[in-house]
Amino acid sequence: MHNVGTPDRIIRLIVGAVLTLAPFVLPLDLWAAGWTIWASVIIGLVLVATAVFGFCPIYAALRLSAKSKA
Repeated sequence: MHNVGTPDRIIRLIVGAVLTLAPFVLPLDLWAAGWTIWASVIIGLVLVATAVFGFCPIYAALRLSAKSKA
């Protein structure tokens, strides 16, 4: 069952890719703490996975859907 619409999937994919790659590409002081790198990568991978599969467990738990009914 898909509950993530196309615009939502595109946004999740872009934001997820940026969060996953940013710690390794951008030399910011924000990435000095190890936990910030892990947090960014994990959140990014979750966003990419929900975009690829078109299913968001949080949407399902709240009985929401961003997919159009048409």
